[in-house]
Amino acid sequence: MEKEIMQLFSNLTERDRDIQYESYEELMKIMQEPVDWTYAVWEQLVQALTYKNGHVRASAAQFLCALAAKSDPEERVLEDFLKIWVVTYDEKTVTSRHTLQAIWKIGIAGQVQRDLVVSYLAKRFQTCLDEKHPTLIRYDIIVSFKKLFDETNDPKLLEIAERLIEEEQDVKYKKKYKKAIH
Repeated sequence: MEKEIMQLFSNLTERDRDIQYESYEELMKIMQEPVDWTYAVWEQLVQALTYKNGHVRASAAQFLCALAAKSDPEERVLEDFLKIWVVTYDEKTVTSRHTLQAIWKIGIAGQVQRDLVVSYLAKRFQTCLDEKHPTLIRYDIIVSFKKLFDETNDPKLLEIAERLIEEEQDVKYKKKYKKAIH
C-alpha cells in the first residue's frame, strides 16, 4: 500500500481534529475511483465498526461503503454487510445517520449488492417508527434511493421510493420525501 494512503489512515488517529478531517476527506475523495489497496485495510475497518468511539465507527462504515462501491471485486461486502448495517442502529444518532447516509453506495457495486441494500432500506423505512428520529431515518432512506438511482439509472428504485412515501401518514413529511426524490 502506498505510503501516502497509509499516512492518511494514520492521520485519522491524530489528536488534531483538522488533520483528522482533512485525511478523512482526502480518503473519501480517493475512494471515488477504484483503488488497489482495499483488502489491505478491509479487516481493520470491519473491526473498527465495533470500537468505542462513535466517530471511528461511522468513518469505518463510510469507508467500507465507499470501497464496496468501486473497489471490492471479491464482493467481501456481502459477507460483512450486516456488520455495517448494525451501525445504522448505533446509539449515537450522528453515527447511525452517517452510516445510513453512506450505505446506498454499496448498491453501486452490482445487482446483488443493490438488491441487498434496497431490501434493507425498504424494510427499515417500514419498521423505523418506534426508533428515535424516525422522520430523519425515513428522509435519509428516501435520499439514499435517489442517490442510488442517480448512479445507476435503475427506474425500479424510484418506484420503490414512491411506494414507501405513500405509506407515510403525515402529509407534511410525505411532501418532504417527495421533494427529495424529484
